[in-house]
Amino acid sequence: MERSKNMGNKFHFWILVSIVAISGLSQGMLLPLIAIIFEQDGLSSSMNGFHATGLYIGILLASPLMEGPLRRFGYKPIILTGGFVVVLSLALFPIWKSFWFWFILRFLIGIGDHMLHFGTQTWITSASPKDRLGRNIALYGLFFGLGFTLGPLLTRLLEVSEALPFIISSAISLTAWLLVWVLKNEFPEKDLETGSFFGTMKRFGKVFKYAWVAFLPPFGYGFLEASLNGNFPVYALRNGIEIGAVAIILPAFAAGSIVFQLPLGILSDRFGRKRVLPAVMLAGFICFTAAAMLQDSVIGLLICFFVAGMLVGSTYSLGISFMADLLPRPLLPAGNLMVSIFFSLGSISGPLIGGLAIQHLKGAGFFYVISTMLLLIFFALISFRPALTAKESSTA
Repeated sequence: MERSKNMGNKFHFWILVSIVAISGLSQGMLLPLIAIIFEQDGLSSSMNGFHATGLYIGILLASPLMEGPLRRFGYKPIILTGGFVVVLSLALFPIWKSFWFWFILRFLIGIGDHMLHFGTQTWITSASPKDRLGRNIALYGLFFGLGFTLGPLLTRLLEVSEALPFIISSAISLTAWLLVWVLKNEFPEKDLETGSFFGTMKRFGKVFKYAWVAFLPPFGYGFLEASLNGNFPVYALRNGIEIGAVAIILPAFAAGSIVFQLPLGILSDRFGRKRVLPAVMLAGFICFTAAAMLQDSVIGLLICFFVAGMLVGSTYSLGISFMADLLPRPLLPAGNLMVSIFFSLGSISGPLIGGLAIQHLKGAGFFYVISTMLLLIFFALISFRPALTAKESSTA
């Protein structure tokens, strides 16, 4: 197929994953940066957690509206529009420091980032051959993880100026946005149904019927990522861990995901996502249970976060690949949207539940909330039986 050949073009593919890396940088910076700023200003942990949901509310509300424009205009305009919204919003943060103004900017970044990720993610899953799908999506996750790892390091710039991290991330995002212009626009594979809102809703029903379990790992990853980056800085500061240590512990999770993202993707191509995903979820449960027992040790938390990142840091990309295994290609745009919806639901509930856990539960309740969530997803994965194969569902 022409699209598969185009995805074989290394230049084309590497531009897409480079864009994702820069997006990861801005997201990785934004969560802990604003959490630290608000904590230093005396904002409660629950309100701090609520503020972190702004980005994911934007993703959630925009998701049902994305498929129609993608089918009509193609991948490139969607990515360009999303990138522009992110660049502009990041640049506006230093203009006015206000709880609700910053919430609106986070909301807009959520919409922009979602457009960017939906475009790149669907482009890669639609164009990748089946035997390289896990590898390509793993690289997608790997580059996002690289950016996300570097993001929290920008919090150190707070010592220079509160505005400086926002300005630098906006400038870097602008550079990535300019790269998109060299790509040739393409369109997703056509479906017999319309690209309207109601057509999208109908496809959502089909997608959920055949692939609901594939959306739980992205939900878990969103819950984990947002609660770690939005709540853990607050939890750490209240337990006597310094900002410098937080800036090292947090990137350890993303660094761990970088180490094992590609190997897990290749292993999932060889042994199947159905086998690999339950194993990493169970291992993640063990890691965060250990983190609860080592909550007062910086070295212990650093090791737990790194090992957990190696294992559950790939669950978002593995979930995308699992979804693509279960669905025919015409349903992939709707499937990718549902991945984003479940990721957003996890990302919204993570900081809210994490903030309440910090505020009302004593000791290591924050870590036990995360480990319990991972254990529940493990049980769902091992109990799943496909309703139909992707080939059968395409004719259903």
